[in-house]
Amino acid sequence: MQALSRRDILKGSALVVSFSLARPSYPQATAARSLDPSEIDSFLAIHRDGSVTLYTSKVDVGTGMRIAIPQMAAEELGIPVERITLVEGDTGLTADTGGTGGSTGLTRGGTEIRQAAATARMAILNLAAERLQRPASELQISGGRIVPGTLTVGELVGDRALHLKTDPKAPLRKPAEYTVVGKPIPRPDVPGKCTGRAVYLQDVTVPGMLHGRVVRPPAIGAKLQSVDEASIRHIPDVRVVRIESFLGVVAKDEWAAIRAARELKASWSEWKGLPGSENLEQHIRQSPIDKDQPLVSRGDAKTALPAAATQLSATYWWPFQSHASLAPCCAVADVRADGATVWTSTQSPHGLRNSLVKVFGMPAGKTRVIFLPGAGSYGGNGNDDTAADAVLLSKAVGQPVRVQWMRHDEHGWDPKGPAQLLDVKGGLDAGGRLVAWETQMWLPTSVPGNRAIIAADLAGIPQGHGQGAGAISQNADPPYAVPHLSVVTHWVRQSPLRLSNLRAPGKIGNAFAVESFTDELAAAARVDPVEFRLRGLTDPRALAVIQRAAQMMEWQPRPSPNPQAGSGRGIAYVRYKQSENYVAIAMEVAVDRTTGRISIRRVACAHDCGLVVNPDALRNQIEGSILQTLSRTLHEEVKFDNSRVTTVDWASYPILTFPEAPAIEVALLSHPDQPLLGAGEAATAPVAAALGNAIFDATGKRLRRVPFRAVV
Repeated sequence: MQALSRRDILKGSALVVSFSLARPSYPQATAARSLDPSEIDSFLAIHRDGSVTLYTSKVDVGTGMRIAIPQMAAEELGIPVERITLVEGDTGLTADTGGTGGSTGLTRGGTEIRQAAATARMAILNLAAERLQRPASELQISGGRIVPGTLTVGELVGDRALHLKTDPKAPLRKPAEYTVVGKPIPRPDVPGKCTGRAVYLQDVTVPGMLHGRVVRPPAIGAKLQSVDEASIRHIPDVRVVRIESFLGVVAKDEWAAIRAARELKASWSEWKGLPGSENLEQHIRQSPIDKDQPLVSRGDAKTALPAAATQLSATYWWPFQSHASLAPCCAVADVRADGATVWTSTQSPHGLRNSLVKVFGMPAGKTRVIFLPGAGSYGGNGNDDTAADAVLLSKAVGQPVRVQWMRHDEHGWDPKGPAQLLDVKGGLDAGGRLVAWETQMWLPTSVPGNRAIIAADLAGIPQGHGQGAGAISQNADPPYAVPHLSVVTHWVRQSPLRLSNLRAPGKIGNAFAVESFTDELAAAARVDPVEFRLRGLTDPRALAVIQRAAQMMEWQPRPSPNPQAGSGRGIAYVRYKQSENYVAIAMEVAVDRTTGRISIRRVACAHDCGLVVNPDALRNQIEGSILQTLSRTLHEEVKFDNSRVTTVDWASYPILTFPEAPAIEVALLSHPDQPLLGAGEAATAPVAAALGNAIFDATGKRLRRVPFRAVV
């Protein structure tokens, strides 16, 4: 077994990042440890002092993974959770087991470490059995000690590799034995965030670092024609970097770089290749279609719909939206002849490294990407583009360069969550029961390959132009019993704007349409919205969350609307991806009859994600999902003209304010005997429909287009 010091193992990770007053060392070489994802040594190291370091390519972008994964490992290892540290998203220290997305931080990252820990536990007990001359079946690990006895795990294994493959059949602790999983152990990142001491990527400096800014073209497809470097000679120590249409500045002082980027005179070609956002729905309907794909087909909806006693149809719209990270994206790159190191907040450090290697011709074995916390991403925002900006500038000037996007960069150039257009039809029989349903969606098609990097396109560097926004066609079919059902996606060939996955990609717009239309059907049948849903479901977990949310809202059965009451209540239900979390959300709202202003009084959420690892961290995620989606539903819409995005500041792209935030109550329906389900997105999906349904109940007016902004 090869000895490793804890310092060697942790060196270069996010855990030792500090402000420039105590600059850390970031070696190009990786620690001598396994990066084979089939070996347990790639996931954990047990040190002589009894502490443990875990390694994962998944990253915590505010999800609470930084405590939940150690809890899972502590449960299997029998080592106190406070003795466990997590290293995340460092390509030099963590095996490539994929990026973070789709709420898979725990379902994949956590479960693979849990299985490695269970394998390690069995190996440790076997080693202890040899040392103590006792059967392994008579031994346990508790509090970091082999019991019975006084031998510690650190004394037995410390700082040695185990050289074992992860055993997928290694037995896991039973829920009845849990002492750590399911406990509300505080997140280690919260104290620093609450006291202003947390170190973000934006705070980090490295020796010899310069500050960089990119000068953006006035139109997305404009070409750089000329640059007047004399226009910034009055700003000292500024260098201009031009690579075809990629134009940037670097300086020792950040304010000098900002001034230079603003004042540098350059001429660009004209470009007007966008359709504009004013008639976007019509543009999408008329756009070329790659293919029409039937997603769900049951019975004969085409025949059953016109034969239904009551027939309804409606169109729903979800706009392009920005990731709108509160702090603009940032990256630091140090590109040298013998290798490169990039510090970034990307959700996929290994994926970014592979992309940088492929696009910029950097040496694969000598390119290291290190994750550091940023301001949240909610999916693939501009982090990878910022890293590429820093790489190009560092490569050009031969020094480390920090690139901090400005607000107009963030809103104007981050890849967007897609616009979604849905036509929905439904039919009820004479008894008010759902008999037929049809959904037609216009969604942007996926193009294989990585999303194009802005800097590479501007610099004329060849690259693939993949396009994707995640699994955006899910949850377009109702979860309720209906004998005749048809769901078809019209995959639109081109998107006006560059796309990326944005929290609950696709599911958010689809669930908005499905659950709003379900409410319309309930109103047409003059049936209470909760009752209408319950009678179309048989899954006890689905019934439980709807009933719990209604109970929390003190729901009184009656049909909607009831505009005389002065306020309204609404409910929406989703089984996320039709296979994961069960979530029901009920809301109470008031609408000012003069101004149409919407006030959300309270939100009740019943949430079932199977096994709950850390209830406090889970509530953080659910509350964050609800608040962010209220913001997206009430305010957020990307606008653009024929050349560029025009919503490039907080005035033109507003978000939820503190006074608008409602009281939120969350009930966790835990099932320790069931698999855990990722919870970073699921509570997002039913929010918009619940709000729209509550507004309808209060006013009798149905809002089918996001953002709502006001009831008119």
